[in-house]
Amino acid sequence: MSLYRDEGVVLRTQKLGEADRIVTILTKRTGKVRGVAKGVRRTTSRFGARLEPFTHVDLQLHVGRSLDVVTQAETIRPYGETLATDYPRYTAGSAMLETADRLTQGEKEPALRQFLLLVGGLRALAEGEHEPRLVLDAYFLRSLAVAGYAPALDACARCRTPTVRAFAIVAGGAVCGACRPAGSAVPAEQTLALMTALMRGDWRLADASEGRHRSECSGLVAAYLQWHLEHGIRSLRHVEREPVT
Repeated sequence: MSLYRDEGVVLRTQKLGEADRIVTILTKRTGKVRGVAKGVRRTTSRFGARLEPFTHVDLQLHVGRSLDVVTQAETIRPYGETLATDYPRYTAGSAMLETADRLTQGEKEPALRQFLLLVGGLRALAEGEHEPRLVLDAYFLRSLAVAGYAPALDACARCRTPTVRAFAIVAGGAVCGACRPAGSAVPAEQTLALMTALMRGDWRLADASEGRHRSECSGLVAAYLQWHLEHGIRSLRHVEREPVT
Protein backbone atom coordinates (compact mmCIF):
# COMPACT_ATOMS: atom_id res chain seq x y z
CA MET A 1 0.00 0.00 0.00
CA SER A 2 1.53 3.31 -1.16
CA LEU A 3 0.87 6.01 1.44
CA TYR A 4 1.41 9.74 1.08
CA ARG A 5 0.67 12.80 3.18
CA ASP A 6 -0.35 16.29 2.12
CA GLU A 7 -2.39 19.26 3.25
CA GLY A 8 -5.24 20.70 1.26
CA VAL A 9 -8.57 22.49 1.09
CA VAL A 10 -11.74 20.48 0.56
CA LEU A 11 -13.44 21.81 -2.58
CA ARG A 12 -16.52 19.59 -2.77
CA THR A 13 -17.95 16.24 -1.74
CA GLN A 14 -20.41 13.72 -3.14
CA LYS A 15 -22.10 10.68 -1.68
CA LEU A 16 -20.83 7.21 -2.47
CA GLY A 17 -22.81 4.14 -1.47
CA GLU A 18 -24.45 3.94 1.94
CA ALA A 19 -21.82 5.58 4.13
CA ASP A 20 -18.86 6.76 2.03
CA ARG A 21 -18.10 10.04 0.35
CA ILE A 22 -15.90 11.14 -2.54
CA VAL A 23 -13.90 14.20 -1.50
CA THR A 24 -12.23 16.56 -3.97
CA ILE A 25 -9.28 18.35 -2.40
CA LEU A 26 -6.82 20.92 -3.74
CA THR A 27 -3.58 19.94 -2.05
CA LYS A 28 -0.36 21.84 -1.53
CA ARG A 29 2.06 19.43 -3.18
CA THR A 30 0.07 16.87 -5.15
CA GLY A 31 -2.48 19.13 -6.82
CA LYS A 32 -6.14 18.23 -7.08
CA VAL A 33 -6.96 14.85 -5.58
CA ARG A 34 -10.20 12.87 -5.52
CA GLY A 35 -10.31 10.42 -2.65
CA VAL A 36 -12.77 8.12 -0.96
CA ALA A 37 -13.49 8.81 2.69
CA LYS A 38 -14.92 5.56 3.97
CA GLY A 39 -17.72 5.60 6.54
CA VAL A 40 -17.71 9.39 6.99
CA ARG A 41 -21.48 9.65 6.67
CA ARG A 42 -21.99 7.53 9.76
CA THR A 43 -22.56 9.39 13.03
CA THR A 44 -19.68 7.40 14.55
CA SER A 45 -17.18 8.53 11.91
CA ARG A 46 -13.86 9.68 13.35
CA PHE A 47 -13.23 12.42 10.81
CA GLY A 48 -16.38 13.07 8.79
CA ALA A 49 -16.69 16.69 9.95
CA ARG A 50 -13.04 17.30 9.01
CA LEU A 51 -13.75 16.57 5.36
CA GLU A 52 -16.37 19.21 4.65
CA PRO A 53 -15.96 21.97 2.02
CA PHE A 54 -13.87 24.98 3.13
CA THR A 55 -11.82 22.90 5.58
CA HIS A 56 -8.03 23.27 5.46
CA VAL A 57 -6.92 19.80 6.44
CA ASP A 58 -3.83 17.64 6.89
CA LEU A 59 -4.36 14.28 5.19
CA GLN A 60 -2.91 10.84 4.82
CA LEU A 61 -4.03 8.87 1.79
CA HIS A 62 -3.12 5.65 0.07
CA VAL A 63 -3.08 5.29 -3.69
CA GLY A 64 -6.01 3.38 -5.14
CA ARG A 65 -6.80 2.09 -8.60
CA SER A 66 -9.13 4.91 -9.62
CA LEU A 67 -9.60 6.90 -6.41
CA ASP A 68 -7.20 7.30 -3.51
CA VAL A 69 -8.44 6.48 -0.02
CA VAL A 70 -8.32 8.95 2.87
CA THR A 71 -6.97 7.13 5.94
CA GLN A 72 -6.33 10.09 8.27
CA ALA A 73 -7.56 13.68 8.46
CA GLU A 74 -6.65 16.42 10.92
CA THR A 75 -8.14 19.90 10.74
CA ILE A 76 -5.71 22.78 10.26
CA ARG A 77 -8.41 25.45 10.06
CA PRO A 78 -12.18 24.99 9.64
CA TYR A 79 -12.99 28.05 7.52
CA GLY A 80 -16.52 26.79 6.98
CA GLU A 81 -17.45 27.34 10.63
CA THR A 82 -16.83 31.07 10.30
CA LEU A 83 -18.13 31.56 6.77
CA ALA A 84 -21.38 29.66 7.34
CA THR A 85 -22.61 32.35 9.75
CA ASP A 86 -22.30 35.17 7.19
CA TYR A 87 -24.15 34.85 3.86
CA PRO A 88 -22.00 37.27 1.79
CA ARG A 89 -18.79 35.63 2.97
CA TYR A 90 -20.16 32.10 2.56
CA THR A 91 -21.31 32.68 -1.03
CA ALA A 92 -18.03 34.39 -1.94
CA GLY A 93 -16.15 31.42 -0.49
CA SER A 94 -18.32 28.99 -2.45
CA ALA A 95 -17.43 30.83 -5.66
CA MET A 96 -13.74 30.56 -4.73
CA LEU A 97 -13.98 26.80 -4.25
CA GLU A 98 -15.78 26.33 -7.55
CA THR A 99 -13.26 28.50 -9.40
CA ALA A 100 -10.30 26.65 -7.88
CA ASP A 101 -11.89 23.38 -9.00
CA ARG A 102 -12.35 24.67 -12.55
CA LEU A 103 -8.87 26.16 -12.87
CA THR A 104 -7.18 22.92 -11.76
CA GLN A 105 -8.84 20.46 -14.09
CA GLY A 106 -6.05 17.90 -14.21
CA GLU A 107 -5.79 15.61 -11.20
CA LYS A 108 -2.46 15.25 -9.39
CA GLU A 109 -0.88 18.09 -11.33
CA PRO A 110 0.98 20.31 -8.80
CA ALA A 111 -0.76 23.67 -8.38
CA LEU A 112 1.01 25.27 -5.43
CA ARG A 113 0.23 28.87 -6.35
CA GLN A 114 -3.46 28.13 -6.84
CA PHE A 115 -3.51 26.37 -3.47
CA LEU A 116 -1.82 29.32 -1.72
CA LEU A 117 -4.21 31.79 -3.37
CA LEU A 118 -7.22 29.77 -2.23
CA VAL A 119 -5.99 29.51 1.36
CA GLY A 120 -5.21 33.23 1.38
CA GLY A 121 -8.62 34.09 -0.02
CA LEU A 122 -10.49 31.95 2.51
CA ARG A 123 -8.40 33.40 5.33
CA ALA A 124 -9.21 36.95 4.19
CA LEU A 125 -12.92 36.13 4.07
CA ALA A 126 -12.83 34.55 7.53
CA GLU A 127 -10.98 37.51 9.05
CA GLY A 128 -13.58 39.90 7.64
CA GLU A 129 -11.27 42.88 7.26
CA HIS A 130 -12.36 43.59 3.68
CA GLU A 131 -15.72 43.54 1.90
CA PRO A 132 -16.36 39.96 0.70
CA ARG A 133 -16.91 40.83 -2.94
CA LEU A 134 -13.62 42.73 -3.05
CA VAL A 135 -11.83 39.67 -1.66
CA LEU A 136 -13.56 37.48 -4.23
CA ASP A 137 -12.69 39.75 -7.15
CA ALA A 138 -9.07 39.90 -5.98
CA TYR A 139 -9.02 36.10 -5.84
CA PHE A 140 -10.54 35.82 -9.33
CA LEU A 141 -8.00 38.20 -10.86
CA ARG A 142 -4.98 36.60 -9.21
CA SER A 143 -6.06 33.03 -9.89
CA LEU A 144 -6.61 33.94 -13.54
CA ALA A 145 -3.13 35.47 -13.64
CA VAL A 146 -1.60 32.28 -12.22
CA ALA A 147 -3.48 30.28 -14.88
CA GLY A 148 -2.03 32.53 -17.59
CA TYR A 149 -5.11 34.66 -18.23
CA ALA A 150 -4.20 37.93 -16.54
CA PRO A 151 -6.17 40.81 -18.07
CA ALA A 152 -4.25 43.77 -19.44
CA LEU A 153 -4.94 46.76 -17.21
CA ASP A 154 -2.05 49.23 -17.47
CA ALA A 155 -1.75 49.29 -21.28
CA CYS A 156 -3.71 48.25 -24.36
CA ALA A 157 -3.93 44.48 -24.66
CA ARG A 158 -3.30 44.71 -28.40
CA CYS A 159 -0.85 47.55 -29.11
CA ARG A 160 0.49 48.20 -25.58
CA THR A 161 -0.16 51.94 -25.69
CA PRO A 162 -0.52 53.20 -22.10
CA THR A 163 -3.75 55.11 -22.81
CA VAL A 164 -6.76 52.83 -22.48
CA ARG A 165 -10.38 53.72 -23.21
CA ALA A 166 -12.35 50.49 -22.88
CA PHE A 167 -12.36 46.90 -21.65
CA ALA A 168 -12.78 44.07 -24.13
CA ILE A 169 -12.92 40.51 -22.83
CA VAL A 170 -12.16 38.97 -26.22
CA ALA A 171 -9.10 41.22 -26.63
CA GLY A 172 -7.66 40.29 -23.24
CA GLY A 173 -8.51 43.32 -21.11
CA ALA A 174 -8.11 47.07 -21.42
CA VAL A 175 -7.79 48.49 -24.93
CA CYS A 176 -7.12 51.87 -26.47
CA GLY A 177 -9.57 53.73 -28.68
CA ALA A 178 -7.93 52.56 -31.91
CA CYS A 179 -7.96 48.88 -30.91
CA ARG A 180 -11.35 48.87 -29.24
CA PRO A 181 -13.62 46.14 -30.70
CA ALA A 182 -17.30 46.76 -31.20
CA GLY A 183 -19.33 46.07 -28.09
CA SER A 184 -16.51 46.78 -25.66
CA ALA A 185 -17.38 48.00 -22.18
CA VAL A 186 -16.34 51.54 -21.25
CA PRO A 187 -15.72 51.40 -17.50
CA ALA A 188 -14.92 54.40 -15.36
CA GLU A 189 -11.25 55.17 -14.87
CA GLN A 190 -11.72 54.42 -11.16
CA THR A 191 -13.03 50.96 -12.00
CA LEU A 192 -9.88 50.03 -13.90
CA ALA A 193 -7.84 51.49 -11.04
CA LEU A 194 -9.75 49.27 -8.62
CA MET A 195 -9.07 46.18 -10.74
CA THR A 196 -5.37 47.05 -10.74
CA ALA A 197 -5.41 47.54 -6.97
CA LEU A 198 -7.05 44.16 -6.42
CA MET A 199 -4.54 42.47 -8.68
CA ARG A 200 -1.64 44.06 -6.79
CA GLY A 201 -3.08 43.74 -3.29
CA ASP A 202 -3.40 47.48 -2.72
CA TRP A 203 -6.13 47.22 -0.09
CA ARG A 204 -5.89 50.85 0.95
CA LEU A 205 -7.13 51.92 -2.47
CA ALA A 206 -9.57 49.01 -2.82
CA ASP A 207 -11.24 49.59 0.55
CA ALA A 208 -11.66 53.29 -0.23
CA SER A 209 -13.39 52.64 -3.58
CA GLU A 210 -16.99 53.65 -4.20
CA GLY A 211 -19.88 51.22 -4.49
CA ARG A 212 -20.60 51.97 -8.15
CA HIS A 213 -17.00 51.24 -9.12
CA ARG A 214 -16.97 48.02 -7.09
CA SER A 215 -20.16 46.90 -8.81
CA GLU A 216 -18.79 47.68 -12.27
CA CYS A 217 -15.52 45.94 -11.41
CA SER A 218 -17.35 42.82 -10.22
CA GLY A 219 -19.35 42.60 -13.43
CA LEU A 220 -16.25 42.87 -15.62
CA VAL A 221 -14.21 40.42 -13.55
CA ALA A 222 -17.01 37.83 -13.46
CA ALA A 223 -17.55 38.07 -17.22
CA TYR A 224 -13.81 37.83 -17.91
CA LEU A 225 -13.44 34.80 -15.64
CA GLN A 226 -16.38 32.91 -17.09
CA TRP A 227 -15.32 33.65 -20.67
CA HIS A 228 -11.92 32.08 -20.05
CA LEU A 229 -13.41 29.11 -18.22
CA GLU A 230 -15.89 28.68 -21.10
CA HIS A 231 -18.52 27.93 -18.48
CA GLY A 232 -20.49 29.83 -15.89
CA ILE A 233 -19.67 29.75 -12.18
CA ARG A 234 -22.94 28.58 -10.64
CA SER A 235 -22.07 29.94 -7.20
CA LEU A 236 -21.86 33.48 -8.57
CA ARG A 237 -25.63 33.75 -8.90
CA HIS A 238 -25.84 33.78 -5.11
CA VAL A 239 -23.04 36.27 -4.49
CA GLU A 240 -24.22 39.65 -3.26
CA ARG A 241 -22.92 42.63 -5.16
CA GLU A 242 -21.92 45.92 -3.60
CA PRO A 243 -24.86 48.36 -3.71
CA VAL A 244 -24.39 51.11 -6.29
CA THR A 245 -23.86 54.49 -4.61
